[in-house]
Amino acid sequence: MSRNQAITIDLDDTLWDCHPVIREAESKLWEWLKTNYPKILDNYTQEMATDLRKKVVKDYPKKSHDYKFLRRSVLRKIFLNSGYDQQFAEDAFDFFDMHRNNVTLYEGAIETLELLSTKFRVIALTNGNADLVKIGINHLFFDVIHAADFGYAKPDIKIFNEAIRRSGVNKKDIYHVGDHPVNDIVGAQKAGLRTIWMNPTGISWPGNSEEPDYTIKKITSLQDILMG
Repeated sequence: MSRNQAITIDLDDTLWDCHPVIREAESKLWEWLKTNYPKILDNYTQEMATDLRKKVVKDYPKKSHDYKFLRRSVLRKIFLNSGYDQQFAEDAFDFFDMHRNNVTLYEGAIETLELLSTKFRVIALTNGNADLVKIGINHLFFDVIHAADFGYAKPDIKIFNEAIRRSGVNKKDIYHVGDHPVNDIVGAQKAGLRTIWMNPTGISWPGNSEEPDYTIKKITSLQDILMG
């Protein structure tokens, strides 16, 4: 395969299991708030903060894909409503973000990315807010596109077209790798990309939409598909 071919790849739940990371970051955040800003826990629980987040999403529908905006907005509100200066909410966000980026990549993910990056332009394409620099793998990517920065989230064709543009590669020569059937696979298909579905739990392909070109349970299988 030509070095000019590209791969777009999702991050959360494709290169690592995101759910336990977020749960742990949330738990540590509330422990930190209890220690440093105890009045917040007199007024809010985690469940109440979740309800407040839903209200923020409702109030700012065009920002629903910007998870940093949503979390910062919630934190500012709970700080203000608990009698603290809103500026301290940024410290809380930074604390959460540090733990949010404390991810454990799937077995073989680093080695796979190292190999693929020698042959392909690997572009991270994410609706989330993982920071590749903080995680320590930014050097393995040709580019990274965050939905929050770009203004559109997967499965919107605009974000896929932006990835195609940045790659400098014909879309027919690009694979998109991701775990979400709609956001990743259907979205990429509509943009004209070939698709690889990361499906570690082995569930059946949902719905009546076109199936992906390949389905994998382990990220290391990309080596067999793309380097074979």
